[in-house]
Amino acid sequence: MMTDPIGDMLTRIRNAGIARHSETACPSSRQKLAIARVLKEEGFLSEAKVESRGGHPTLVLGIRYGADGLALIDGIRRVSKPGRRVYVGKNEVPRVRNGLGTAVISTSKGILSDRSAREARVGGEVVCEVW
Repeated sequence: MMTDPIGDMLTRIRNAGIARHSETACPSSRQKLAIARVLKEEGFLSEAKVESRGGHPTLVLGIRYGADGLALIDGIRRVSKPGRRVYVGKNEVPRVRNGLGTAVISTSKGILSDRSAREARVGGEVVCEVW
């Protein structure tokens, strides 16, 4: 049994970027799809779609690369883990790498990037940081 499916998805993204794969796949869920959509909006992923593979919904994530052939995701870190949840208020939303990265935050208005959470003036659980 997997205890941290979101951590597994982030590790698959990290490993695919290091191995220079064009895409990676993981079991799908609504929360993982919402996180992938935020990463796509922020420009870290090229696509995020759900396909049926083997009768099960699978989330397919396209990895983006720069002109130098390196993945645009330089680092990705799970912040709020199953053993220790991390919550922030609306005035404490983190800035990742002084604005060069993004934090994914689960709020009452859905899963948002740190910029969107600041604009909406909401806090929540910090899911992960990407830079």
